[in-house]
Amino acid sequence: MCAQRQISQTPPLRHVAIIMDGNGRWAKSRGLPRIEGHRRGVENVREILKAAQELQIQHLTLFAFSVENWQRPAEEISALMNLLELFLSRNLKDLVKNKIRLRVIGRPEQLPDRVQVQLKKALEATKDFTDHQLNVALNYGSRTEVLDAARAYAEAVVRGEEDPQQLDWPGFTSYLYTDGIPDPDLLIRTSGETRVSNFLLLQCAYSEMYFSPVNWPEFGRNEFIEAVETFKRRERRFGKTGEQVQADSPEAATLER
Repeated sequence: MCAQRQISQTPPLRHVAIIMDGNGRWAKSRGLPRIEGHRRGVENVREILKAAQELQIQHLTLFAFSVENWQRPAEEISALMNLLELFLSRNLKDLVKNKIRLRVIGRPEQLPDRVQVQLKKALEATKDFTDHQLNVALNYGSRTEVLDAARAYAEAVVRGEEDPQQLDWPGFTSYLYTDGIPDPDLLIRTSGETRVSNFLLLQCAYSEMYFSPVNWPEFGRNEFIEAVETFKRRERRFGKTGEQVQADSPEAATLER
């Protein structure tokens, strides 16, 4: 058994988003059916969620099912819905015990009724928690999100609730699925793919990207910590120069005092 990596005591991230990719490839490489890869991937969520709590990461967002995934074989979609329902029913007690709020982004109302029942139960049971939040992207697509937000904003203009001349980015974000959720500091994608696949395109405008060659079922605690520590070695500029960033840092302010 490999030794567990120690968690750095540097300041925690606020939000990590993950594209959980490679379940099918993991299964294929072992001569197993694709659904076994998805099952193992669902099991891995618990380990990563636990590591995120240890790192004091407030928000963890997981891309679980995209609007494009409806194009997959019906048998696989049904199996994925069964796994989602099973995950919710089996892990609700842990979410409550660890005071983790569940939130869904996307169009969950288009999911099977049995899944919606479990979702509503979990959402209600965890709605008052504030320290940690698990955001699950279900039936999600960033372009769909933009269309829904634009439609909702236009309807608000018609009702006289919004003035287009006063529109700014903070105001528009209140119409996105992620209203109230900070933008991801770090976006992780597993399995070696280096694209964002219609996931949080607007929210990740300034996110740091980390692409791991490891398939999701094997992307464990140590791999997650490596991604976080890599992020902490980067300099985030947000359009500023390196000198401006350093001047604005808390350390610089302390030295000036």
